[in-house]
Amino acid sequence: MQEQVVPKTPKTSSVLGFPIHLLDDYTGWLVNAVAQGKGCHVVTLNAEMTMQAEQNAALAQVIRQAELIIPDGAGVVLYLKVQGKRVQRCPGIELAESLLQQLAKLEERRSVFFYGGAPGVAQTAAELWQKQLPELTISTQHGYISGEEQQAFEQTLKTQLPPLILVGLGVPRQELWIADHRSLCPNAVWIGVGGSFDIWAGVKTRAPGWLRDNHLEWVYRLYQEPWRWRRMLALPKFVWRSLVYWLS
Repeated sequence: MQEQVVPKTPKTSSVLGFPIHLLDDYTGWLVNAVAQGKGCHVVTLNAEMTMQAEQNAALAQVIRQAELIIPDGAGVVLYLKVQGKRVQRCPGIELAESLLQQLAKLEERRSVFFYGGAPGVAQTAAELWQKQLPELTISTQHGYISGEEQQAFEQTLKTQLPPLILVGLGVPRQELWIADHRSLCPNAVWIGVGGSFDIWAGVKTRAPGWLRDNHLEWVYRLYQEPWRWRRMLALPKFVWRSLVYWLS
């Protein structure tokens, strides 16, 4: 793989006052961060997270302190395009998949940790990935652990020092957990991946490509999980807040 230079500071724009980084190749930036042991927290920003952050000061602080914030949601991408920014949506699950594939090509630093999901889900996801990419070593821990188990898990991270840690605890829990535990593996790349383990393990499915291409993945999520309708109210709130923000 051709060596690339990691930008010291990606170009930054903003969404409702929250920073967002604009890169042509997020995967390449992160592969080189892993290869060089440059620890960072990756936040996959979408409309729902932005609305939560406006009401959750701790989450807002974590977002602002993250080294890489990518445009995950369709609302965020549209917001930036209206501002005249050249931006392509980068779903967190696709970024994680691309990163795993590229890490398998490295000569070293190919260990990964999956943390989160129901018991057995992360393990199933890891087994499926290792069949595709036997070069990787993937360790797992489900997200339903007690206090004593948490201490043992944290010690495992400190011992293994995996260069890539994917955390699937949902927003905002995963972002807050990463911020509180980065010191365990300060040179690792940490990414909150939401329900990616469920999708990789076959517990859930992603929206068809034509819905994703037309920024309608949220419709499929609502179809799969109608109980999410209250959370989906963040989308019209985001549009309204965007209009107010632009006008002011």
